[in-house]
Amino acid sequence: MRRRGLMAGGLALAGMAGAARAQDRFPDRPLRLVVGFAPGGPTDIVGRRFAERLGAVLGQPVVVENRSGASGSVAAIEVARARPDGYTLLLTTPSAHAIFPQIAVRPGYDALADSSPIGLVAIAPVVFAAHPSFPARDLPGMMDLVRARPGAFSFGSGGAGTITHFGMELFMRQAGGLRLEHVPYRGAGPAVQDCVAGHIPLVVDTFAPMIEHHRAGRLRVLAVLAEQRSAVAPDVPTAVEHGVAGAVANTYNALLGPAGMAEASVTALSHATRQATENDEFRAFLRAISAEPVSGMTPERTAAYIRGEYAKWTPIIQASGLRIE
Repeated sequence: MRRRGLMAGGLALAGMAGAARAQDRFPDRPLRLVVGFAPGGPTDIVGRRFAERLGAVLGQPVVVENRSGASGSVAAIEVARARPDGYTLLLTTPSAHAIFPQIAVRPGYDALADSSPIGLVAIAPVVFAAHPSFPARDLPGMMDLVRARPGAFSFGSGGAGTITHFGMELFMRQAGGLRLEHVPYRGAGPAVQDCVAGHIPLVVDTFAPMIEHHRAGRLRVLAVLAEQRSAVAPDVPTAVEHGVAGAVANTYNALLGPAGMAEASVTALSHATRQATENDEFRAFLRAISAEPVSGMTPERTAAYIRGEYAKWTPIIQASGLRIE
């Protein structure tokens, strides 16, 4: 019996050692990076370039899979339900982890409890632009016009419940209760194209799908919802500059895994994310599409940032009254 006990103990120790060795080898096969938006959109563009850099650091391919729908929540649900082994990851945005869970009657996941935050990749400010035929030439003129004719003008966004939609809701609230009609589209691309074509007078998104239209005169970016002007368009003022205090809205790309991941896996992925985001070529790529690279964000700081964004949008969401069945 003593011999059997020793053998059992030896097997247990061997199993623990094997598990430790397997963890030490993480990752030992390709990883999935799930993106909650369609190919060609800003999140997909960032995700694919980030996957290349992350894979180079980890020594394993990182394969991007698009699971678009419902403001990125389809992808969030898939990753929340995945095995927490570190091989299925999510590149998320505030649309999926700050807004949708608060407007959906049954979101299908808890934005804060069902994930393991790993790191922050990039931040980009929300901006809004007008068609050249729009009567106001600048932000003060636009605000005066909308105040004089409340509800007479509309703005397009990439969808109801997205960060860009609520970025404009925040701006209207902070500007003293401006009233514009919202026209949701299935993605930023169609919204921007409709504004370029003159079908809607205003559109809101990030600089990425608008900057070339702005430079070519096909759109006129009126304001950036940030504390400081963007380096990619230093001619565009911030709403804060024009007295709209608190009109600051960013979209972010954060790397998450399912809740319950091993601490060693989270740490390994966090270190790899930091190396990827500190790569000079990757940082130049992000700035070229008007996003600001973020590095040095630990899992703890990433979690705190996501919680802060969630709380920031709660009163705006509640005031809007928007609910999705």
